[in-house]
Amino acid sequence: MKQYCVYIITNNNNTALYIGVTSNLQKRIWEHRNKITKGFTKKYNCEKLVYFEQTENVYSALNREKQLKNWHRQWKIDLISKNNPEWKDLFEEL
Repeated sequence: MKQYCVYIITNNNNTALYIGVTSNLQKRIWEHRNKITKGFTKKYNCEKLVYFEQTENVYSALNREKQLKNWHRQWKIDLISKNNPEWKDLFEEL
């Protein structure tokens, strides 16, 4: 069964937050790091994976992404800090 991930990446200063969904987290983060596509993450240099959740259903992943995008910034910061207090890059642990 395919796994889907909702993820949050940030820049080195932890000032910009980007939320996305993917079925291949390693590949997608590699794409962000290598600036493969234009957009928010390239402009703000977001390449540090600080949070992710896995689901088995694309619809639940998309709904969770939508939910997180509607959250206040502080709620997102609190979610990341609760699960990754040091805001370390989780990419190496995948």
